[in-house]
Amino acid sequence: MPTIEGTAVRKLVIACDAGMASSVLMSVQLRKHLGDVVVEHSPLDALPEDADVVLTHGKLADRVRAAAGDRPVIAYTAVVGDPAVRDLVAAIRAGEPISG
Repeated sequence: MPTIEGTAVRKLVIACDAGMASSVLMSVQLRKHLGDVVVEHSPLDALPEDADVVLTHGKLADRVRAAAGDRPVIAYTAVVGDPAVRDLVAAIRAGEPISG
């Protein structure tokens, strides 16, 4: 399972499937919480090479993991208030390991 230290996260990408507006909403929310981290959304088949961590909906997690290579992939189920997203933000802020 790929792991990265929270202090090393410079770019977080929210991967989506075509037509899902949740990644746009999620990126706006996360930018507010992660000021020094670049937060972008991207189609899952076009993940940026410089992404350190990839966040995606649980239904897409297997497909995103196949495309993400050695980058951690964190799956969420709810756009607002999801514990996985809350834990990811906390780990980045605290500099703790992130696995996924």
